[in-house]
Amino acid sequence: MLGEGCATTGLRIGIGHDTHRLEAGGPLILGGVCLTHDRHAIGHSDADVLLHAVTDALLGAAALGDIGELFPDTDPANGGRDSGEMLLIAAQQVADAGFRIVNIDCIVFAQRPRLTPRKPAIRQRLAELLGIPPERIGIKAKTGEGLGPVGTEVAIEAQCVALLESVASTAE
Repeated sequence: MLGEGCATTGLRIGIGHDTHRLEAGGPLILGGVCLTHDRHAIGHSDADVLLHAVTDALLGAAALGDIGELFPDTDPANGGRDSGEMLLIAAQQVADAGFRIVNIDCIVFAQRPRLTPRKPAIRQRLAELLGIPPERIGIKAKTGEGLGPVGTEVAIEAQCVALLESVASTAE
């Protein structure tokens, strides 16, 4: 069993997931990018499902809780809040805890809109928010193939895996 004095690699993995209901009327905010679309996500903040999943992945990898603890929906200050601002705060907490982001890999589950032409803009915005090169950000899109809440356009979901590295381990 690993204990306090055992050597480790200094790598930490976190996973994030989020789901939001969809409703008629656009635009759709995804990955910090405002997409022209006939549906939008419903939530207490701006309902950016991708940024919420990334935020949770980073916080989880650093063992800093989750987005709901950091930005509770019971706090009126978080109503309509910009998810990019929330991600910046979480990323700063991760850095303050002694970690740097190695990479993230994300999946967006949405029947529509088609995300392939929008992936470069989303990747670039995530890179700006996280302060890492776009090459360290994976973005994939999957449909629900007409099944379930995603396939029937009732919901949009996102997942993210984040790899962090201890800053102390990079200095050795």
